[in-house]
Amino acid sequence: MTSGGVSVGEADYTKDILAELGEIRFWKLAIKPGKPFASGRLSSSVFIGLPGNPVSALVTMHQLAAPMLRKMAGETAVQPLRLPAIAASVIRKSPGRTDFQRGIWQLNEQGQIMVKPTGGQSSGVLSSMSQANCYIVLEQMRGQVEEGESVMIEPFDALLG
Repeated sequence: MTSGGVSVGEADYTKDILAELGEIRFWKLAIKPGKPFASGRLSSSVFIGLPGNPVSALVTMHQLAAPMLRKMAGETAVQPLRLPAIAASVIRKSPGRTDFQRGIWQLNEQGQIMVKPTGGQSSGVLSSMSQANCYIVLEQMRGQVEEGESVMIEPFDALLG
């Protein structure tokens, strides 16, 4: 497992080396953050290449790499808990990728789950993870979410909690 070097920048050599020494199974996913994620095989091992930005690395580790490692260890796959919530504010998003925005959920007086983003959602803003208690999971083709609209949240589990 590596972190960094899997994107398309001048200093991103990991993908090229993986292609030379083994095989790439998949690369560049339609998720945000975490698009530059690589996976493949080397002669006697599996390769997982996490993105270099801190939030991207955390999200892809949590959403992709940890489940892969659990499966390879023989554990039964468990789907993450996802719950419907109401957006407590506007959530900016452009269609095109599944978005894992960092959010804070809480119950309102009526017992409904309300959620709002932690603020800046850039993949370099690590504080967005430290302030969050869930992902706001926004579908690939969904655009901006207005206050009061329904969204899905994924409360952080023991790995992040």
